[in-house]
Amino acid sequence: MDGSPLGEAALEFAYEQASVRGVPLIAVHTWWDLIADPKIEPLADWDAMEADAKVVLAERLAGWPEKYPDVRVHRMVTRERPAHALVAESRRAQLVVVGSRGRGSAASLMLGSVSHAVLHRSHCSVAIVR
Repeated sequence: MDGSPLGEAALEFAYEQASVRGVPLIAVHTWWDLIADPKIEPLADWDAMEADAKVVLAERLAGWPEKYPDVRVHRMVTRERPAHALVAESRRAQLVVVGSRGRGSAASLMLGSVSHAVLHRSHCSVAIVR
């Protein structure tokens, strides 16, 4: 959930589906920081990064509970690659919703790397919102 119009469309679709299906929504926000020098990794303030990620997720979800009061939301923040986290969560989900940016005529037929990985490795149905 990146706050873009596409991200908002995917979030709205996810809320609609959770409401129609009568199931909770698991909102997954990943933060994956690639650090080039492994010697630097132990110096990173992972707790602060996780706290920031929780704030970002809360901001992205703001206002949606009022629009869909029947949908319970479970927030998940994880330091993991997005596709890995979504595929793992798909084991206990009915549907995984992801956004994918179309970038022109021929390129619009292609999916982003996260969408592609989730589509091919998910353990449940996948909705790709454009």
